[in-house]
Amino acid sequence: MRCPLCAGRFELTGRTLGCAAGHRFDLARQGYVNLAVGSKATGDTAAMVAAREEFLGAGHYAPIAAALADRGVAGFVVDVGGGTGYYLAHVLERTGGSGVVVEVSAAALRRAARAHPRAAAVGADVWRGLPFADASADLVTTVFAPRSVPEVVRVLRPGGRWVIVTPLPEHLGEVRDVLGMVGVEERKAERLHTDLEGFVDLTEAELRVPRRFDRAALRALVLMGPSAHHVDAAALEERLAGLPHVVDVTVAVRLTAVTRP
Repeated sequence: MRCPLCAGRFELTGRTLGCAAGHRFDLARQGYVNLAVGSKATGDTAAMVAAREEFLGAGHYAPIAAALADRGVAGFVVDVGGGTGYYLAHVLERTGGSGVVVEVSAAALRRAARAHPRAAAVGADVWRGLPFADASADLVTTVFAPRSVPEVVRVLRPGGRWVIVTPLPEHLGEVRDVLGMVGVEERKAERLHTDLEGFVDLTEAELRVPRRFDRAALRALVLMGPSAHHVDAAALEERLAGLPHVVDVTVAVRLTAVTRP
């Protein structure tokens, strides 16, 4: 790891990360360290993180986690925008490596710090830089999260892999409009391919899984993501009441893997 202020190498002394320039960052008692110096981003709220824990803990996105883990490689893993560490934990179980969740939300970091015995949690704003040395990561994962291509290129070693999970147009299509959820960006795949120019060995796979969500799962689904910022609580309950008690929903994502030359 490197210092976000001077890019000097960090050493861990007790519960403090420090560099030769004298910059010091203490680990929070929950086990994470916040290096998001100067960032005004706050990320997901505690309520959003609790909803995500409820939804993911029920296994609703387990097929996505398994497909991601299948594409992992052993070594050091950086999960950019990794939230509560759910996906990183699955990757580490499959590969046997170690890794770090990079996340700006303090509420998510508290959960991510205990997601897996070989996982750590670091607060950082991806748009302001990743706190890792050049060519230090064997695998970078990005699941439904922003991606800073130059930073991924910098921290990924030559021959290292980047796996990105993005929603397909039909993802959650049965309930997305009904519940007032944020839609899937048009030309998302085209923009991704543009971002990945310069990488090699591009492979893609589409995963479509039918799932059955009850109203509690649908509520958590809305409240755990960006839709939570746009949906009124009373309106959401009214929309949920208008749905059957159990709804068949399609989970549909694209997994894109590339290698840094």
